[in-house]
Amino acid sequence: MIHSYLPSPIGDLLLIGDGTYLTGLYTAEHVRMPTELGVRSDREFAEVGSQLAEYFAGERADFSVPLKPAGTPFQQRVWQRLREIPLGQTSSYGELAADSGQPRAVRAVGMANGRNPISIIVPCHRVVGSTGALTGYAGGLAAKRWLLEHERASLALAR
Repeated sequence: MIHSYLPSPIGDLLLIGDGTYLTGLYTAEHVRMPTELGVRSDREFAEVGSQLAEYFAGERADFSVPLKPAGTPFQQRVWQRLREIPLGQTSSYGELAADSGQPRAVRAVGMANGRNPISIIVPCHRVVGSTGALTGYAGGLAAKRWLLEHERASLALAR
């Protein structure tokens, strides 16, 4: 396992990988930081750093770095669905549960969302409460608010 830190507009980001795949991306305020980071190596994260820089500059909507988040099959399905939420848009926990074919699994979807190990690229910040209110974000509500506002501004500039 290897790691690196990347400065960003929402604070330093912790990148974790295995040399081939990105396995974790955490904000400085993240509530579930890994305890084992392995050796530091910035070189292996050049591409993800480049793509994140483009995202923060408002020039990238989708990411193409290889990902390998560790989780249960249910979590993997939720995380895949998160990647389908378009830039600048949101979905609710209830909508995600219904989309998964389990409309009563709202809490389970919320738990899976909160355990997403690759924030921003797997955009768990795009999930809001049923009323559209910003709800918990493992990376901190200030970061969630900033990311959503940034994405909306990026879309407005692109038009």
